[in-house]
Amino acid sequence: MHVEPFHIAIPQADLDDLQRRLEHARWSPELDNDDWRYGTSGRYLRALVDRWRGGFDWRAQERAINELPQFRTSLGGTPIHFVHQRGRGPAPMPLLLGHGWPWTFWDFQKVIGPLADPARFGGDPGDAFDVVVPSLPGYTFSTPLAATGLNFWRTADLWVALMDGLGYGRFAAQGGDWGALVAAQLGHKYADRLFGVHLHFVTPLGHFGGRSVDASDFAADERQLLDGNRRFLRDGSGYAAIQSTRPQTLAHALDDSPIGLCAWLVEKRRSWSDCGGDVERVFSRDDLLTTVCLYWLTRSSGSSARYYYEAVHHPWTPSHDREPVVEAPTAVAVFPRDVVHMPRRWIERYYRLARYTVMPSGGHFAPMEQPERLVEDLRSFFRPLRGAVR
Repeated sequence: MHVEPFHIAIPQADLDDLQRRLEHARWSPELDNDDWRYGTSGRYLRALVDRWRGGFDWRAQERAINELPQFRTSLGGTPIHFVHQRGRGPAPMPLLLGHGWPWTFWDFQKVIGPLADPARFGGDPGDAFDVVVPSLPGYTFSTPLAATGLNFWRTADLWVALMDGLGYGRFAAQGGDWGALVAAQLGHKYADRLFGVHLHFVTPLGHFGGRSVDASDFAADERQLLDGNRRFLRDGSGYAAIQSTRPQTLAHALDDSPIGLCAWLVEKRRSWSDCGGDVERVFSRDDLLTTVCLYWLTRSSGSSARYYYEAVHHPWTPSHDREPVVEAPTAVAVFPRDVVHMPRRWIERYYRLARYTVMPSGGHFAPMEQPERLVEDLRSFFRPLRGAVR
């Protein structure tokens, strides 16, 4: 595997083009939507774009991101961008962190340092990890896509090849959203290669092929979880219907309008985080704009949306029929404001469950919302599994 160091260096012409588009915005008329019930609030969006036009410094964000050791390679013809932060400790455990949509690798910015160098952050160097954070195919700098059909379970094969190329015969995996599905597939198909799997989002691997969890698996004290899942499917899943059926139609709009892309992504940050309706309780304006820029400046809104289409049109098939489906030791961290929740009874059947933690707060974007809790849960889960690393 040929690996090259990578630094972000967006051409100034692209930034100038972005500025022109922001200066010549054509705003949609809006009626009675300050509470966001119709979608992204125009009042909030205008304030955010004001910051984008004057005050937001992409070059400063670029410099901050470039402090991470980044690389690019090609796996099966697919360009892959990844962060590889070597651990500082007696025997760092290789750990692959997986993001989702509308995330990027940068959503792990607050946890990479503490995981790789615990002593620097007041922890035990014995808990150190070699941290690998790849960008999903079609996301940000893992572009352009060279072929169709790349979905989460095929991504798992790519990540095994990536870790092989980096010299890791065994490794740990963690993720939320798509990253959780990739990690679960690793724990299903490659259980012998995994020290363990840590998830902060769970759903059946066959979800996009129509498989679901039976309502009878929800215990009496979990009925509110089932009700919440149903609310999300009814009121919050329209984005998935579009991205899994006509992602390219959406791409033509989002790749031509930075404000449209901003509205599409920021609404999810507000809806899916534990922010109490105020997205800036969790994400600063610069956090939000950096995420939008990472999609805009790489023209990856369409290729990232296709990930849904490929999951539906190339559904998951099991590699074995054993139970649990995910045979690698598994930890599940439950953040109360995540978008959907699975019943404990089903989780115990589906995964080789070794740790189950209900967090007091947090939503879908755990590495950004609750980095300290996520780091501590990862350390606690993998600590007794470290004997095989040495």
